[in-house]
Amino acid sequence: MVDDGSDALAEAAEVIVAGGVVAHACEGVWGLACDPMNEAAVHRVLHLKRRPVSKGLIVIGAAAGDFAPELEPLCAEAATRIRDSWPGAVTWLVQNVRFPPWIVGDFPTVAVRVPDHEQARQFALACGRPLVSTSANRAADPPARSAEEVRRTFGSEIDGLLPGSVGDRSAPSTIIDAATGRVLRG
Repeated sequence: MVDDGSDALAEAAEVIVAGGVVAHACEGVWGLACDPMNEAAVHRVLHLKRRPVSKGLIVIGAAAGDFAPELEPLCAEAATRIRDSWPGAVTWLVQNVRFPPWIVGDFPTVAVRVPDHEQARQFALACGRPLVSTSANRAADPPARSAEEVRRTFGSEIDGLLPGSVGDRSAPSTIIDAATGRVLRG
């Protein structure tokens, strides 16, 4: 597990860069994070959650610039709408231009967000890349809302737990299709 001292963020980032899985706090629940380009790490997360790869995963970044390749093909109005919603608990489905199949699942789009949670953004920044961030729970179970719940559910199956607190949000992020404006969750 990651030490809860001042170097916790750097230690958690090292675990991610080395291909590990780290639990972290986000807007309303705890999440499991890993490098989206590391197939083995992503498959570990999917195995831990008992989630099929076909469903896809959300990727978070430190800033909108982390998703420039995805936003660039959009019309100016859509790109502005997305940037204006971040940081925030709004996940956008945008055309996938670089993420591998184990991230997008059966979809031509990728789900991206810049969270309204300072530590989650700092975590992505410390890792130097966007991160998979999916709720810390097994399929069909409620997401963990505390570090203790994460420990009870996953124990030594994860490589680290970044100390922190969830935000005030009581619901998962809103999900919007950038192409149609349709709200899919929220």
